[in-house]
Amino acid sequence: MKILVLNASPKGQNSTTVHTALYLQALHPEHHFTVVPAGQRIRNYEKDFSPLRAELEQADLLLFCYPVYTFIAPYQLHRLIELIKADGVDLSGKFASQITTSKHFYDVTAHRYIEENCFDLGMKVVRGLSADMDDLLTEQGQREARNFFDQLLFSCEHGLFVTPPPRAPRREKPVYQPVLPVSSKSSDKDVVIVTNCAPEDETLRNMITDFRAALPFESRVVNLREFPFAGGCLGCFGCAITGKCVYKDGFDEFLRNTIQTADAFVYAFTISGHYTHSSFKCYDDRQFCNGHRTVTHGTPIAYLISGDYAYESNLRMIVEGRSEVGGNYLCGVATDEGNTAAELRTLADFLAFALEKKLSRPANFYGVGGMKIFRDLIYVMQGMMKADHKFYKEHGIYDFPYKQKKRILQMKLVGALISIPSVQKKMKGQMNQYIIGPYQQVVEQAKGMRK
Repeated sequence: MKILVLNASPKGQNSTTVHTALYLQALHPEHHFTVVPAGQRIRNYEKDFSPLRAELEQADLLLFCYPVYTFIAPYQLHRLIELIKADGVDLSGKFASQITTSKHFYDVTAHRYIEENCFDLGMKVVRGLSADMDDLLTEQGQREARNFFDQLLFSCEHGLFVTPPPRAPRREKPVYQPVLPVSSKSSDKDVVIVTNCAPEDETLRNMITDFRAALPFESRVVNLREFPFAGGCLGCFGCAITGKCVYKDGFDEFLRNTIQTADAFVYAFTISGHYTHSSFKCYDDRQFCNGHRTVTHGTPIAYLISGDYAYESNLRMIVEGRSEVGGNYLCGVATDEGNTAAELRTLADFLAFALEKKLSRPANFYGVGGMKIFRDLIYVMQGMMKADHKFYKEHGIYDFPYKQKKRILQMKLVGALISIPSVQKKMKGQMNQYIIGPYQQVVEQAKGMRK
């Protein structure tokens, strides 16, 4: 089988991810592997796609190899997919799979993103391998890599492919036209609308116009297509030491002084390739210069999304996950799928309400699980990730269970007591009352506050 390994890591041959593919190549000389450093060559492909087109046409299997960056794949892979689709190279009927490395922080959304785009290209998708960054260095990790490749070949031979999700029906949607009157504005709050709206994207532009009209606060628009990005994140960890990006394009100052100073964030984009144009992904990835710190914790956010959002389950998970991990109050998403004007007005009102009341909610599984992955990672890497480590200590993010000594002691005492037969008999049927007692006191106190 002719296997084209698309190494989408910006680190090229220094990528830990691609070494899993190289390991499999070493074990299987009966297959023809071609490894292409696509992540490093993305600017070349923008100028001349023909060398990669030839490789794609000759391959039987495309194996995407990449590190997971900010919920999905690196900017370089997003851009590569855009170029593949724009070129129109016929990949229908070819096999596709993927290998990623990460700390399993939203690797599921990354894999689904690649799968969805492979379905768009008519490919037969086999479930990929999501490995820890250190897995290949262990006997178990090597065994799992070998098992993945055996399963990959078996699936290709027997037609065991990932089931495509439902597609949005083909239909022409009219261009949304602004209809909302401009409300009176207050300068008490600063609301920034971050977008990648293209000049020809009338619907998104008009959605932004109406949202701003309905919003009772002054707002400003930042278009990412206008920022002179020198490139996508290189994954070099230079910012882990200095706190600054190695690029000299001014993104650090732009992010901190133009965007993060706002009282609320609104993200506005049109769905493309199951996320949005790669300019937004470049912005996502370059925020690594903040480290893994929730520096905008507590800031409310909202989304304006043009496209078939109801059919994008993975994108909906990403939108919710981002807000939960960042500690941001998600006010909602307004789309152009229904009564757009009503959605925009309601979202504007709710964002104002969230700002006024300083709304917050406890994180759900997306937020708690995601932050605990980073908590453990930064604790281990504190010698290098110094700024992150300091932030985690100051904000109480190192909430390891072993630190809850009083709680652990209490549970040991309770466990010892209820193991005594006489105590068991006395407490029979009363355990729930012991547990619920403190909660009942809180309710009674609330009743007293009404008077």
